[in-house]
Amino acid sequence: MPSPAIEDQILACLPQVRAFARSLARDRDHADDLVQDAIVRAISSADQFSPGTNFKAWMFTILRNLYFNSFRRKYLMRPLEPSDLERHSAAPTQMAGLDYQDFKRAFNQLPADQREALVLVGADGFKYEEAAAISGCAVGTMKSRVSRARRELERKLDADRAGAREPDSAGGPLDEPSQTGRIERSLRRC
Repeated sequence: MPSPAIEDQILACLPQVRAFARSLARDRDHADDLVQDAIVRAISSADQFSPGTNFKAWMFTILRNLYFNSFRRKYLMRPLEPSDLERHSAAPTQMAGLDYQDFKRAFNQLPADQREALVLVGADGFKYEEAAAISGCAVGTMKSRVSRARRELERKLDADRAGAREPDSAGGPLDEPSQTGRIERSLRRC
């Protein structure tokens, strides 16, 4: 039976663990299965956790290892197909929705290690050292992955915007500077 302290720590980091699982798996059901397996593994291995260290990083490491192990076992790598990129039958009606869809598509095209790096450092707020420990790589490698991912996302988003600069029915560009930039600003904070 796990200690109440372990249960409290699991509950405290559960939203971030779920978000990390969803960013890795890109499928809600698979992500929920990963989170459940990670919690079971954390509870059964609670004696291996060193008190005073970063519990959230320990949980992320368990989840990451489960994901890559299941990925190796169950799935073959295959190139993305256009049908993989089109998940909605109707286009969003607001520019923010379009920006988000562009970002989501570009993000999902990144290699898994770069997606993981951006999520750990950019979205979950881990320091490079913590993210590197979770991923099992050197700090410099983590910084490089974040940098390459940011550059590639910016390149993809700029290419999307260049294709969207056709006039709308009012004659103005579809992509006003005031409506873009939120995503770029968050990427630059990474």
